[in-house]
Amino acid sequence: MDDDDFVKWDDKYSVGIQLIDDQHKELISLTNALFRGCLAGPEEAKAYFSETIQGAVDYVKYHFSAEEKILEEIKFPGYENHKSQHKSFIVKILTDVRSFEEGKKFVPNAFVRYLRDWILSHIAVMDKQYADYMQQNNITLGHINPGILAKSGGA
Repeated sequence: MDDDDFVKWDDKYSVGIQLIDDQHKELISLTNALFRGCLAGPEEAKAYFSETIQGAVDYVKYHFSAEEKILEEIKFPGYENHKSQHKSFIVKILTDVRSFEEGKKFVPNAFVRYLRDWILSHIAVMDKQYADYMQQNNITLGHINPGILAKSGGA
């Protein structure tokens, strides 16, 4: 991670599940890459976003799918609310991406700031809830059907 990264991983964001922590780190890395694209100037930022935004959206969907499968498998009581937050986030970023692709007003820097703020607050609050639930109930990934994670697809 570079010293000039927009978002920095901190162990306080860890949910104690290596797979999910690694995916969260990748989301932060993607946010940093998009931010660096913003620093190049308006035209360069638009070109960079055109090249990379769909991959970032696909990775977010992949991560949410993996996380939701784990939450469903462990019977997390906040599953429906968590899934609903994921869905709202996807709708928002897809709407922003569509605006960008249609040439409507789009501010890449504001988009990246939204990504950063949402991801970090979601990890710190919502994801910590299922991490606490797992800890309180002595649930580990060993209790989870390994096929669940294999079916999550690839990035």
